[in-house]
Amino acid sequence: MAVSLLWMGLALLGVLQSQAQPEPKIPAPDLSRVPLQDNFQLDRFQGKWFVVGVAGNAFTREDQGQFKMYSTAFDLQKDDTYRVTFKVLRDDECERFVRTYVQKGQRGHFALGNLKSYGLQDYIIRVVRTNYNEYAIMYFKKTLNNVDYFKIVLYGRRDDLRPELKKDFTNFVKTLRLTDENIVFPVKISKKKIQKKKRKGRVNERKE
Repeated sequence: MAVSLLWMGLALLGVLQSQAQPEPKIPAPDLSRVPLQDNFQLDRFQGKWFVVGVAGNAFTREDQGQFKMYSTAFDLQKDDTYRVTFKVLRDDECERFVRTYVQKGQRGHFALGNLKSYGLQDYIIRVVRTNYNEYAIMYFKKTLNNVDYFKIVLYGRRDDLRPELKKDFTNFVKTLRLTDENIVFPVKISKKKIQKKKRKGRVNERKE
């Protein structure tokens, strides 16, 4: 459970940064090994995505069944940044975390806005590939206390994807020296459970 909570913190930036984090055994790959979507189209990528799969150098297979699915919404701004909203259901609370992704250099390559407020040395995001209306694969690397944590996220416009897309995701993460032990497919939350939590819980929103 500790590792899944760790990675939720890495995903949402700020949930668990004060807690001790184990140094990963698998180093982050050189960026030249991480593809970038050709001719990335900012406007087509915006909208809601579900986190269907995650893999990274701090995940283990024992997290399977503990990591709950969450959604992410990309809202394109006039300056070509994204306002990114993470929506997480945890216990009886619905929490929203709002971040800014700032485009750096090539289209599809971003940095985290207001980086220093999170106590981070670096945080990069890049779109590896997407067809915009079904799936996307994104790469994230966070540097904290001179240690690199990286993860790859498989997004879906729906809360499930075709098996061949999950297989493609698995094959890609293995090119970055990760194994099956580092891959987690989050547990879906039933619509009935979501509605129950909405009625009983609170909504907390955290912004930069």
